[in-house]
Amino acid sequence: MSLKKIFPFLVWLPLVKNSWKDDLIAGITGTVIVIPQAVAFAMIAGLPPIYGFYTAMITPIIAALFGSSYHLISGPTTTGSIVVFAVISKFASPETDLEAFISLAILLSFMTGIIKLFMGLAKMGKLVNFVSNSVVIGFAAGAGILIAFKQLKHVFGINVPGGSTFYEIINYIILHITETNFYVLGVALGTLLIALLIRRFIKYIARLYMLIAMVLGSFLAFFLGGELHGIESVGNIPSHLPPFKIPNFNFEDMRLLTSGAITLALLGLVEAVSIARAVALHSHQKLNNNQEFIGQGLSNVISSFFSSYVSSGSFTRSGVNYQAGAKTPFSAIISAIGLTIVVLFFAKYASFLPKAAMGGIILLVGYNLIDVKHIKQIIKTSKREFLVLMVTLLGTLFLELEIALFLGILISLFFYLERTSKPNIAVFGKNAKEKFVNIIRDETAQECPQLKMIRIDGSIYFGAVDGISNYFANLYEEIDNKHLLIIANGINFIDLAGAEWLTHEVLKWQERGGGIYFVGLKLVSQEVLIKGGFIDMIGADNFFNDKHTALSTIYKKVDIAICENCDIKLFNECK
Repeated sequence: MSLKKIFPFLVWLPLVKNSWKDDLIAGITGTVIVIPQAVAFAMIAGLPPIYGFYTAMITPIIAALFGSSYHLISGPTTTGSIVVFAVISKFASPETDLEAFISLAILLSFMTGIIKLFMGLAKMGKLVNFVSNSVVIGFAAGAGILIAFKQLKHVFGINVPGGSTFYEIINYIILHITETNFYVLGVALGTLLIALLIRRFIKYIARLYMLIAMVLGSFLAFFLGGELHGIESVGNIPSHLPPFKIPNFNFEDMRLLTSGAITLALLGLVEAVSIARAVALHSHQKLNNNQEFIGQGLSNVISSFFSSYVSSGSFTRSGVNYQAGAKTPFSAIISAIGLTIVVLFFAKYASFLPKAAMGGIILLVGYNLIDVKHIKQIIKTSKREFLVLMVTLLGTLFLELEIALFLGILISLFFYLERTSKPNIAVFGKNAKEKFVNIIRDETAQECPQLKMIRIDGSIYFGAVDGISNYFANLYEEIDNKHLLIIANGINFIDLAGAEWLTHEVLKWQERGGGIYFVGLKLVSQEVLIKGGFIDMIGADNFFNDKHTALSTIYKKVDIAICENCDIKLFNECK
């Protein structure tokens, strides 16, 4: 095994010498973005704010070094924080027994990381391949809208109750729109406008547009009177580094947390890889899902020894990271180091950052996550894919994020299985130009009275057997031909159920005095037939590599009397 597989950062590290400026800017921008989020997410999880900072300092570095995506930023997330609170609050209350609650949260992070790491080492990353692009695009669009709407309380200055759903946010803001703080709204829209103008018209500093907009937004808030007019800032930031502490490996606690750890691992992996794929649609980076699993697992395991709770990929910070111009995972490391420096030396100054300015920037980030181009493409090309996209998008807005993802995945899998369960079967004949063609595409194409030729495009597996067997049953009853030649180069694989049915069908046609023959069947498709002994029952002499050999062999088995009176004379042997 090469060192680059063990230490994947060796692949991108040489690129840093050319990309460090872009990564530095993106990293600094990410540092500014994560400050209020770390506080909020820790509070959602029922933990003191400092644990949000611990998690945002350690996990991005480990995930960047051992992950696959160049733009995914890991750390505390909304979904993870909500699930952490839901799991642990069954056994300990943050109000009455905070120390036990924190201990369980750190242990839960370790257990979740072990499960993620095992899945990566077991190469279970292929499971994510069943998440279609429509699911990813729908999830990204829904998350973008959700992220933007969750910022509206900071944009309008309306005190929307914490934990409100998408519908509740809309409803609350409509009912309380008269309470809008126009100073707050001015800062938010001013910051947003500055960002848009810089990105659109000042090209030489366009990559700094988010950072500059937030700084100028802070000055705007100061000139408008700041907190005197209700423009809230991030607030006090504690100045502590993550302490090294071994998690409390209590067997009984681990037993209680097992189901929660499995849930968090599965949700975290799907979320992280979905985010990485959503960004990769724009960056065109090739991802290694197994490596991403390993990176996410190690980040949770190692960070749990530094008082961190469960982490995963962040949609907001990953989106900001890419849009700010990041080129390599070095930006994530810069962001984490930047947060450490802020916490140690500049906590007092960072505390003045207005939430309204943050809200204005995150509105833009949310909008940029909506891939309008691909959504239009899906609408034009496939009603089924559009349904998958809309179910995922609406589910993201109105249901839990993990439920939305799983719904999208299940529906896309259903459509996939439905398609593969009905392989296309085309009837072939010979046209006026002496070429074998699908008879529905050429009016001059004719069929042999004694030999039916069909092409199967699709795999013969347990899900498709019912559909194919119905076609063959009708064919057996409706035609007088005793011989059937299957052009089999379109059959990708045959499973045990398919092999059993195929053998039964061949024997049935042979009992009638005819037979079923195969031309061009791939070796990989013959594997089950050979290992299961089915090829011996069918007859190895019924498999051919080319049409000429197949036709010349089958011709010896047809009724010569019928051939003599035939006007079609389709094959060379007939003439």
